[in-house]
Amino acid sequence: MSPPPQRIGLPWPELNDGLAYKDAISSSESELTTVSEFYFTKYKSSAPLLGFLLFFFLYSSSTIISFLLSILFNHLSFLGGFNESKTDRFIQIDGEVVKDPNTLLRSGSKLVYSRLPWKEPDTPYSLEVLYEDDDLIALNKPSGLQVLPGGLFQQRTVLTQLQWCFGKNDSYIGSRESPHPVPVHRLGRGTSGILLCAKTKLAKTKLAAYFAEGTSLVGSGNLDQECGTGRKLSKIYRALADGIVEEDEVVIKQPIGVVRYPGVAQGLYVASPEGKPAFSKVFVLERDREKNCSLVKVEIQSGRPHQIRIHLAYMGHPLVEMTMFTGSECLRADQSAGDPLYVAGGQPKCFDPDLVDDAAAFAEDGGYRRPNQAVPGDCGYHLHAHQVELPNLLNTHKVVKIVAPLPPILQTRCET
Repeated sequence: MSPPPQRIGLPWPELNDGLAYKDAISSSESELTTVSEFYFTKYKSSAPLLGFLLFFFLYSSSTIISFLLSILFNHLSFLGGFNESKTDRFIQIDGEVVKDPNTLLRSGSKLVYSRLPWKEPDTPYSLEVLYEDDDLIALNKPSGLQVLPGGLFQQRTVLTQLQWCFGKNDSYIGSRESPHPVPVHRLGRGTSGILLCAKTKLAKTKLAAYFAEGTSLVGSGNLDQECGTGRKLSKIYRALADGIVEEDEVVIKQPIGVVRYPGVAQGLYVASPEGKPAFSKVFVLERDREKNCSLVKVEIQSGRPHQIRIHLAYMGHPLVEMTMFTGSECLRADQSAGDPLYVAGGQPKCFDPDLVDDAAAFAEDGGYRRPNQAVPGDCGYHLHAHQVELPNLLNTHKVVKIVAPLPPILQTRCET
């Protein structure tokens, strides 16, 4: 009987550590701008509820309101959830606590706004270790766990668990290089499977070069390299696609670009002729005509965000709906199952560019509001990073092959 797999991960605390917004004031921002005006303008979609309302009223030119709220700045401790230590670090300018909301900003000043801790949505925390050496650790990321901080998830991420693990593990103290654990690529929150993480800064540089090399080969015209030979990094995924894919093999070279989209500050990645080159090769493993779905293997050369989801949708076979939930259910209650974001053509569902609003409303709990439309972090689909091959970082003549066990729904009949 094989020993149980090694795992890392600590349960999440009820509240996170809060969030510090750090800014340096430029000369244009300092012209007759008060601290309350600055934060109201820049962070009105992400401030906590109290902070949002506070800055909203402070933004008023009323002398009486400004006077009353100046007093409130000095006596925040009477409000529930506040104490002396928290209010001491509410807003600082150049290391000094600010208690007057009408303080004028100076060019070059450094501001820190400390948002109070809040409860993040429930997420998994336990990660299986698939492979580890002095430079690399490969984790089996569960669906529902975000890789890097962003939006709703500032603490409950893979990065946080890595930092907790390496920071508390005495075996890494005194190693040849100080630990610097960090994921070197991303998987969507709803995607499970292999996540490669560097343990040192040097390893991160080498691994990032492998990923960059793969992306640079796309569109170069070298079909041999695009189809899998002569490159350093190989990535294979399993997915459950909607409908019957009649061809046994499909090559997709649809470019992927960015459009403005509500709730996604940096824009949404979609199939776009004006986008950057992307290459995916799809192999059909099984067809289930009764359930009208196809089990596919997808090999990607480039690593554009949400590439497989976009490419499968582009060819008319978006990811199939999730019919079984295990672990943390991360499908939104107000949303239908299936790929919550992309439909045939590689475009988002229910997208009206006229509804794009840069000023999203704040949530009742004081955090980021969950947008009404689907966003990339929503789950409800079956996509799994199954296999990765790459050179050993210390001996490039040796190949490291990493395999993440398949969820039952992504196994062929012979594999079950």
